[in-house]
Formats: sequence, structure tokens, C-alpha cells
Amino acid sequence: MVSSSRPAADTRPPRRLIVGITGATGVIYGVRLLQLLRDMPGVETHLMISDAGVLNLHQELEMRRKQVEALAHVVHNVRDIGAAIASGSFQSDGMIIAPCSMKTLASVANGLSDNLITRAADVVLKERRRLVLMVRETPFNLAHLRNMTSVTEMGGVIFPPLPGFYHRPQSIAEMVDHTLGRVLDLFAIQHTLTPRWNGLKAD
Repeated sequence: MVSSSRPAADTRPPRRLIVGITGATGVIYGVRLLQLLRDMPGVETHLMISDAGVLNLHQELEMRRKQVEALAHVVHNVRDIGAAIASGSFQSDGMIIAPCSMKTLASVANGLSDNLITRAADVVLKERRRLVLMVRETPFNLAHLRNMTSVTEMGGVIFPPLPGFYHRPQSIAEMVDHTLGRVLDLFAIQHTLTPRWNGLKAD
């Protein structure tokens, strides 16, 4: 019998990540995240963009909805609360809302599920999967802080996209990639977006 040298087909199901883009400043994080995940084999993205998120795409990046939707593997209408990702039976590795508005944060914190983004987030929490909210506002008022505490107590991760400077970034793009590298670490997704910290340099 002659053995074949052809590698066996990869039958593992794809890793599914749900991505929400809402109406806070910083849509570059959501768009760049989709670009990065699109090029990663074995990762399937499910995208929703709120109406305010669409406005910010145009304001901050001069991009149209369809341009961003083309970066995702599956696109869901934010009003379609009957979509697959609205059910706990939909298998995913978790969800990232990038950026996350204070309105979306409040809806998640209080379990309102008033659109598909917040419903999907609610499902991720109840199924004990990873939810990362890249919240964008400054300064925070007490309601914002209390909502962040509530989400944290439910198992979510509050991840304000604050840039690091210890790696001496030379551009906004490097700062964005460094932040998203930290987000991908939370999902154990391998990347080479930024060098790892090896301790302070000696004089």
C-alpha cells in the first residue's frame, strides 16, 4: 500500500468572534480588528454596526458601511434580534465591541438587549464566554463607572483603548496595533503586532 503525502484536511470548526462597532469615537479599532482577523486562518468574524457607528465611520475614516462589512465573514443587521448570534446555541469564542459607546455599555450592564449588539453581548455573558468592551469616553462620570463595575462583576472585560508608550510607537497605526494585540491576547489568538515586554532596559 502506498501512503499519501498529502496533509489531512483541517476539519476543526473555525473560531468565531463576534464584533460590534458602536457610536463612540475610535472606529479605527473595530475596522483594524476586522482587517487583522480577516487574514488569520481559522477565524470567522460576525459583524454588526450600529447606526451611530456608521456615522462615525464616515466622520473619522471616510469609510462607508459596505467597505467595512466587506472585511467580515458574516454580517448581521443590528435590528435583527432573531439572528443566529442572538441564541446561546450559537457557538462562539466571544465578542469584542470596538469601540463601545456609553449607551451600549449601559445597555449591556442592565441587560436591556435593545438591539442585536447588546443581545449578543448578553448571550456571551450568560454563556460564560469572553466579552471585551473597548469603552470610549473621557472623563467618566459615576454612571459610567458603575456600569463598568456591573459588567466586570458579570464576567466582562472593560478594555479602554489606552495607548502604551513603552514600546516607543512611531505612528497612530502602531499604537492601534499594540492595543489590539493586547485584545487578541485575551482570546489566545497568536499575533506579531507588537514586541513583548522584556523588562526595563539597564542604563
